[in-house]
Formats: sequence, structure tokens, C-alpha cells
Amino acid sequence: MNLVAIDIGNSSIKVALYCNDEEKWLRVIPGDQSLEKTLRQTLIEAWDSIPLSKAAAEPVRDGILAVSSVKPVWTELVEKLAREELGEKVFLIGRDIPLPIETSVDNPLEVGTDRLVAAAAAFAVVEDAVVVADFGTAVTIDLVDENGVFLGGTISPGFEMAAKALHENTAKLPPVTMAKPISPNGASTEEAIRSGLYYSAVGLLETICRKFAEQMGRWPQVILTGGGASLIKEDCEFVDSYVPNLAVRGIVIAYKKYLYEKAEIEQFEREDKPKWTPKSPKKKTP
Repeated sequence: MNLVAIDIGNSSIKVALYCNDEEKWLRVIPGDQSLEKTLRQTLIEAWDSIPLSKAAAEPVRDGILAVSSVKPVWTELVEKLAREELGEKVFLIGRDIPLPIETSVDNPLEVGTDRLVAAAAAFAVVEDAVVVADFGTAVTIDLVDENGVFLGGTISPGFEMAAKALHENTAKLPPVTMAKPISPNGASTEEAIRSGLYYSAVGLLETICRKFAEQMGRWPQVILTGGGASLIKEDCEFVDSYVPNLAVRGIVIAYKKYLYEKAEIEQFEREDKPKWTPKSPKKKTP
């Protein structure tokens, strides 16, 4: 399988190239002024690396562009670049590719596909109840039960969003760049803010995991992902794994599941289709 997996977040876009099911590279494109230029170059490079189809009469790439997105304006940009630069359409999870995991939430289509593909990727590995904690622009902590059903979770501000809110909604608190605090008791205002945000995140994750465990009757496995997760993982002894780009892997799983289910449906339709048996012509009576 050849695939360009595109994970559109709120602050950046991740593009990963998969050829013959193997990840060749992954790029993180910041959402700054050079986004469109860098994204165009990255998509062209990725698509040019997809091998040509041996079965096609004319040269065509044997792959697709699969997208998970939580930012519609960037989705439109990716679709525009794919159409204009590559002559291709993108396959959007939730629109062209079905959601990769069963849910028990009120409206599955309102859940960010980043959460759902990450949950699907986590369950595919664990094959048991699992908590997926994604520390990005926002912090999402989601629960998947032992049957692989997405049960929902919590959403709270990420480090940068929280720090910005403190600065913009107070008279004297300064802007800070997030880093691991030197100690819990910050000796300066900046360190006090870092300490507050850092240990709030650690405490939130531990508390939510404990609440999930009480609800289930046992402690589920916990997987950390997202850019901010690397900051706190050392102080989270209850976490089992840290997987930086879990959502990208989830895009691959979503597309593979779509292909598998599509093949099953086509096979069923072939087997269920009534077979036509020609009738012998009636003999005329002389």
C-alpha cells in the first residue's frame, strides 16, 4: 500500500509518506506564513515518490492522499494544492473514508477525527481498554473500552493556550515559553506559571485515568502522544507508552480498514448475486 497520510491539526500539518506499507519519512509543517509554500513542496515531493501503477495504460501513481483534519480552512488548502499541483483528489476521513472506530458518543461526526484515528491506532496495538492522551494545542484524554469502542473523554487547554490566557486576562502575568519547571515552587513569576501549567497537566492526566479506571473496574493502558507529551512523560509513571505521531498511524489504519471492508462488501455482493442459467429452447411441435 502506498499512501500520503496528512494529519491537519490546529497549529501544524504533518505529512507522512508510506510506500509498500513502510513509513519513509514524516514532516511537521508549522502553521506560519510559509505554510502554503512548504506544504506545496512537501506534497509534490511525497507524491513524486509514490511508484507508478504497473497495471495502468497511462502513467499514474499507485497511491492516494488520505487526510484527517480538525481545521477546515487548511483542509481546503490541501485539497486545492492536491488538485492543482498533483491532479489528484484527497480522501478525507469522515467524508470519503469511514470513521475507523466504533463509538458510543452522541454525535461521532462532531468528534475530531484526530481523536478517533489516534484511538483506533492505540486499540489496534493494545487490543484492550486504553486511554489516549494527546497533548497538543488542546489536551484530549479519551477512553476506548476492551471491545474497541470509543467512549469519549475530556478536552482542556494545551500549554500554549493556557499560558496565553493567563497573560491576556491578567494585568501583570508575563507571556512564557513552556518548559519543564526547575521545581514545583517557582522562584520567579515565569517559573511559577510553568510549574502551575506543568503539574496541572500531570495531575489532570492522573486524575482522569483514575476516574476511567474506577468506571471500568480496572486500570487501562495509557498512551501519550502529541507535541507537549514529551514534556511531562517522565513524571507520569502510570503511562505505558509514548508515541509521538499516533494520529498519523491512525490515518493508515483507517484507510486499510476501509479497503478491507470495501473488499468484503464486494465479495459478498458477488456471492449473493443470483446466477443466471439460460433456459433450453422449447422444441416446436411439428
